[in-house]
Amino acid sequence: MNTVPNPADLQHLDLFTDLPEAALAAIAREARVRKLPKGTVIFTQGRRAGFCHALIKGRVRISQADGTGAQLLVRFIGPGDMFGTMALFTDGRYPAEAVTVLDSVEVSWSEAALRNLMRVYPQIGLNIIGILGARIREVQERLREMSTQRVECRIANALLRLAERAGQPVAGGTAISFPVMRRDLAEMCGATLHTVSRVLTAWQKRKLLTTTRQHLTIRRMATLREIALHQLVE
Repeated sequence: MNTVPNPADLQHLDLFTDLPEAALAAIAREARVRKLPKGTVIFTQGRRAGFCHALIKGRVRISQADGTGAQLLVRFIGPGDMFGTMALFTDGRYPAEAVTVLDSVEVSWSEAALRNLMRVYPQIGLNIIGILGARIREVQERLREMSTQRVECRIANALLRLAERAGQPVAGGTAISFPVMRRDLAEMCGATLHTVSRVLTAWQKRKLLTTTRQHLTIRRMATLREIALHQLVE
């Protein structure tokens, strides 16, 4: 069921950083908010894009497929992040698929509403530029890793990024706050599932991390950082 969002929920979105309360109230009136259960497909790759999306609660998996059906995990979207927006400024079609991996609350604006809001509140346009610039830097970093680093380093870097964005302190380590499958890590790192499974099993034996039912906890963060920097120590 679609409802109007609470303006207070919007102040935590990167899209509306540095906007006053009066602006957030006007922006909320142009939005739709939806509660989406785990496993909901928000949009599919190649579909015509009509909305700018942002996440208030939950987690969303963004992935791309090539002509052979091979999957690439682009990123996980967390609370405060926007997604599906670049298509509005390119060819008008979503370049990837978005699926909820937790029960989520999503808010969105139509293309017409977003463009009008950008004219009224230019800060939104500046925020979008900053967000997309950060995404481009991340893509460049991942491309550099895939072309220059061995697979153990790439897996370590992927885990560190997940911990930075979705890590929660627990007894004896940092837990990733949503289910992460080994297939996800393989797609993030450009590695095979067999290779990722082999590396994670070895790291579990060394007590660097533990995995239980798709939930992963990093036990030795400093060692993982050393692996990511090519400085493997025991």
